[in-house]
Amino acid sequence: MANYTAADIKALRERTGAGMMDVKKALDEANGDSDKAIEIIRVKGLKGATKREGRAAVEGLVAAVVKDGTGVMIEVNCETDFVAKNEKFIELGNVVLEQAVSTGAADLEALLASEFNGRTLGEHVVDEGAVLGEKVVVRRIARVEGAFVDAYLHKTSKDLPAQVGVLMAVDADSEAAQTAAHDVAVHTAAFAPTYLSREDVPAETVENERRIADETARAEGKPEQAMAKIVEGRLTGFFKEIVLVDQPFAKDPKQTVGKVLTDAGTAVSGFARFRVGN
Repeated sequence: MANYTAADIKALRERTGAGMMDVKKALDEANGDSDKAIEIIRVKGLKGATKREGRAAVEGLVAAVVKDGTGVMIEVNCETDFVAKNEKFIELGNVVLEQAVSTGAADLEALLASEFNGRTLGEHVVDEGAVLGEKVVVRRIARVEGAFVDAYLHKTSKDLPAQVGVLMAVDADSEAAQTAAHDVAVHTAAFAPTYLSREDVPAETVENERRIADETARAEGKPEQAMAKIVEGRLTGFFKEIVLVDQPFAKDPKQTVGKVLTDAGTAVSGFARFRVGN
């Protein structure tokens, strides 16, 4: 019988995040040697990684931080909520975020290719996924800059890490601007705007929406003389759904987000919103 105790099993589970039976089998194979058992767990996990390549990683976490006027946000995915709340997975999310900040990586490719403890961060993520026994991927990274940046993280379940994250950058750093930035970040988490302003919406998207509004109005038998006004009205409604500054403000729907920002003496210079799996 291998020479190890229940305390050894507990310690190894805490170090690796692996399941009870996997830890016991590894300790048996390693004859109680914890370091060797860790190698066994990693090797077996990596062998299983190819089998997991086609699986969907739709759970996970969002993490964000603001440093020196720059907000950085990352999303890391796994397969199940069981792993999403695992301390090893949450620790990995923090490692990825710290790496994104320290390297200044502008995109996902650069982040994953960056050097981490003698190898790439991408290799480290695969290795950690092997230990956790699931497909684990860094899905995306965002960076925004401004006079003030607010980072807002929202938990959709108290048992899970943050599932929604928003970075909101504004062009002023007054107390009013900071308050507005935070309030608009919270609004953005809930209402999921796609674009900052109407000018940011691709022209083909606007024209397609205009065409749909026109065809729908004609199918409804609307009078020709009112057609232009009806189409523009429906297009305005479309903008209110997808454009941040046109949306009715969550805390006071009688005002638009743009009006709230203007009253605070500021404007949004950039924003990003992540929701795990979306």
